[in-house]
Amino acid sequence: MGTLDGLPPLRDVINRHGLDARKALGQNFLLDLNLTQKIVRTAGSLEGVTVFEVGPGPGGLTRAILSLGAKKVIAVERDSRCLPALAEISDFYPGRLEVIEGDALKTDFAALAPEGPVKIIANLPYNVGTQLLINWLLPHQWPPFWESLTLMFQKEVGQRIVAREDDNHYGRLGVLCGWRTDARMAFDVPPQAFTPPPKVTSSVVHLVPNQNPLPCDVKKLEKVTEAAFGQRRKMLRQSLKPLGGEVLLARAEIDPTRRAETLSVHEFVALANLL
Repeated sequence: MGTLDGLPPLRDVINRHGLDARKALGQNFLLDLNLTQKIVRTAGSLEGVTVFEVGPGPGGLTRAILSLGAKKVIAVERDSRCLPALAEISDFYPGRLEVIEGDALKTDFAALAPEGPVKIIANLPYNVGTQLLINWLLPHQWPPFWESLTLMFQKEVGQRIVAREDDNHYGRLGVLCGWRTDARMAFDVPPQAFTPPPKVTSSVVHLVPNQNPLPCDVKKLEKVTEAAFGQRRKMLRQSLKPLGGEVLLARAEIDPTRRAETLSVHEFVALANLL
């Protein structure tokens, strides 16, 4: 049976290379090439773009990125069992796929970024997804090396990324993403789209950097959000006590009886700047 891109069906590739998805690596393989193309289209035009991918596995998303016109894909894969399957894709698209065997959490993506536009598109391993996102959001140099992030997470994490004040999902991640990016939920992906199916629904989130985020020291912002959301049921005068409590809130002209989830990103930045 033919496929959209002329390469063998992913199920055949997985069987041929004995690629059972490993829970310890947070792996869930996407086999539907229509779906992988939908994810890639969320990132917009790839003409002249280098795409970073994390955890390509057997290469379903990699194939979609290449077939939809990316100039090059740089993929970071920890699981050496997947390298032969990725080598077949590399042979099919000569000079357009570079696979780096290694741990994405220890990879300096900015140092790998070539001249020209870069986008990151990935079905992130569940166990490292949030930390990778934070790493990409926290460089001192801003705007960052990437033009956009199109990432798949567990739906609950996606909801936390796009949440704003007065939303039950709003927390430290929402403040960080709201400060430095414009983040939106693109669409949900049901468990049955994966092999093996996870127990939860997934979501694709698209983030574009704010070119001029409010000036703020990252470490101070983290300190304020950690204290505020660490005791989110308490009033701010109590949760922020270690940081100056009522005095700090008075200087920021914030009612000390409010709770963390009612503060806007702007207000958190103001508090951080007063620390």
